[in-house]
Amino acid sequence: MKKILILFSLAFLIVSCNKSYKKGITELSAKEFQSETTSNDKSQLIDVRTPAEFKSGHISGAQNMDIQALDFLEKVANLDKEKTVFVYCLSGGRSSAAAQQLQSLGFQSVINLQGGILAWNNAQLPLSKENNKMESKGMNLAAYKKMLSSKKSVIVDFHAEWCGPCKQLSPLLEEYVKNQKGAVELIKIDVDENQELAKEMQIEAIPYVERYDNGQLTWKKTGLFDPISLK
Repeated sequence: MKKILILFSLAFLIVSCNKSYKKGITELSAKEFQSETTSNDKSQLIDVRTPAEFKSGHISGAQNMDIQALDFLEKVANLDKEKTVFVYCLSGGRSSAAAQQLQSLGFQSVINLQGGILAWNNAQLPLSKENNKMESKGMNLAAYKKMLSSKKSVIVDFHAEWCGPCKQLSPLLEEYVKNQKGAVELIKIDVDENQELAKEMQIEAIPYVERYDNGQLTWKKTGLFDPISLK
C-alpha cells in the first residue's frame, strides 16, 4: 500500500509540473500571454493583423498570418494541431475570429490575447520592430490635448479600418453631429495610424468615443452605443 501511495504521489507531481490547457479557446491577459509564449514554442505564435501593422511592432517570435488575406488558411495549415496556438491582433476582435476558425479546423488548444496589442502596450510589454527602427506614428497625447483645447464641443471617434463595430457606429455619429447643426464637431482618429496616442490614452478596445466641452472630458464610451446618449 505504501508503494502504491508513493507511485500515486509521483504521478501527481509529474502531471502538476506539465501545464497544459484545456481543449478549446482560452483568453489570457497580456502578462499571462507573455509568460506562456515565453515558456512555449514560439513557432505557434501568430499575429493575425495586416503586414503593415506587423511591421510597426509585433511580439517577438510571432509569425504574421493576416486573417483577412486569401492565403490565411493555407498558412495555418502548416501549424501543428496537437500543440497550443497563440493568436493576437490589435484589440482582440480579429484574433477571436481566427481562434474560432482554428478550432473549427481541428486545432485542439488556442490561446487568444485578450485586448490584443492595445492591452499589451498598456501593460508596458516590449514589441519587436522591423530593423529595430520605427518612427513614432501619428500624434501623441500632448498634441491631442492641444487640439482639443481649441474646440468648444467635440466628439472624438477612435476607430480602425478593419473594425466592424466601428463601421457600424461611424454613420450614426455622423448623423448625430449633422443634426446638431454645427453645435458639435466630429473628429475621427485611426488607432493604427496613431499608435502612440492609443498607448498613452490606454485605449484597450474600439470603437472608443470621447466627448469634450471647452477642453474638458465630459463623456466616454467603449463599443457600440446609441449616439442619443451623447446629449
